[in-house]
Amino acid sequence: MRYDVVIIGSGLGGLECGVILSKSGKHVLLLEREQQPGGCMQSYRRKGHAYDTGLHYVGALAEGQSLHGVFNYLGLMNLPWQRLDADGFDQVTIGSHTYSFAEGYEVFAEQLAKDFPAEREALYSYTKLLKKTEDEEYTFLRPDGVFDKEFSAFLQNTNTYDYLHQTFHDERLINVLSGTSLKMELNKSTLPLFTFAHGNSGFMGSSWRLKGDGNQLVESLTNTIRQNGGEVVCGAEVQELIEKNGRITAAVCKDGSIVEGDIFISDVHPLITTQWVKESQFVKKVYRRRMSQLENTFGMLTVSLCLKDAALPYFNHNKFVYKTDNVWTFYENTASIDGLMISCRVPEQSDYTRQIDLLTPMMWNQCEAWADTNIGRRGEEYLRMKEQLAEECICLAERVIPGLHEMVEESYVSTPLTYRDYTLTPEGSAYGIRKDYQNPMMTILSPRTPIPNLLLTGQNLMMHGIQGVTATSLFTCAEILGKEKIWNIIQI
Repeated sequence: MRYDVVIIGSGLGGLECGVILSKSGKHVLLLEREQQPGGCMQSYRRKGHAYDTGLHYVGALAEGQSLHGVFNYLGLMNLPWQRLDADGFDQVTIGSHTYSFAEGYEVFAEQLAKDFPAEREALYSYTKLLKKTEDEEYTFLRPDGVFDKEFSAFLQNTNTYDYLHQTFHDERLINVLSGTSLKMELNKSTLPLFTFAHGNSGFMGSSWRLKGDGNQLVESLTNTIRQNGGEVVCGAEVQELIEKNGRITAAVCKDGSIVEGDIFISDVHPLITTQWVKESQFVKKVYRRRMSQLENTFGMLTVSLCLKDAALPYFNHNKFVYKTDNVWTFYENTASIDGLMISCRVPEQSDYTRQIDLLTPMMWNQCEAWADTNIGRRGEEYLRMKEQLAEECICLAERVIPGLHEMVEESYVSTPLTYRDYTLTPEGSAYGIRKDYQNPMMTILSPRTPIPNLLLTGQNLMMHGIQGVTATSLFTCAEILGKEKIWNIIQI
């Protein structure tokens, strides 16, 4: 059978493209190499509990915000979203002092100004920039081509670290404002203001958790694809893309099956996608070299804890904890865990949570010694390393959750190796390709490739995170359906 669109990879980007294109009448096939779809959105089960891998909280879901209309079109607003505390959806603890991030741009600025009164004007300037960033989220997709090109260029070509130091004078405030950014790689020398602003703006308008596990989101999207006549096939590992007469005509899977299509979309890392095209008249050596030279962001260590019943009251916010004022560099010290994020699962039947996740950056060189091993077969030394790192994370978390050690019933630890093996992401990168303000044209990728009917989607292109990947999916689908169709979706 021949398909209108073949999508390779069922991460959030692939699934969203599948829904949009199938709802538009395209006959869609989605191929996933693993035994369940979802990529970093999926959950796994241990001893009766479901643990999320990448879904922790979402911004911009309130009516009138950038993600609301799109999620409504995708059928995701029907899920049990829970809004986080308006007076402190994120709490940043540095040393012994805790700061709260309040919902609402002006309220956010005013609340932090209580701790930093001399920076009140700068805080309002900062939140004004974030509000404009959210307002401009999808303007690239306007059919009339009208958007603020000067503002966009400013975001892409400005170094975040420099911007913060030019805007604010208080180093502690800079650390506080950067403290919730474990949802991106804080790299002093490369991080564009574009990435920082897009990664933080939507949460300030509203922040949400999903009550229950992330598989609800995955199941909703896959069910919609199937209801629209599409297919989602797991255990289908693509190994080659066949090009004839300058177009991809088929995907060859590991089991020897061949899938033909008119258009192909890859939700897999661009380097891996390029390697699938063995022979091509359009994919030149210079393009292959460019893909191979792109750097990846760091990976994450995730410690998922199952707690004893009635041990920890649920807290309706995220906690970010740092030992000292070194939010931008703490991860460079691989000798100890100096910063982490704590995410709390919404309880379904009581006021006590049974699960929390502890997340902290982990460099590839910390697990590179096991790069040639497979899941479950990495050896005792690897297990000891994970146990030690988990212990350090729990110790740091106890600064804001006293007695956490005694509450733990079970713990499960994932490293960049885990993410690499399940998502086919080089070096287990948590946020995809590293964007560089000095070279935005080379590191912020277009959905287009040199082959006209081979497109890309996912976190490696323009933006990462749920909001960023959703925006990227819209850009990818616009290449097929046109901007006017996608713009109408955004306006719903």
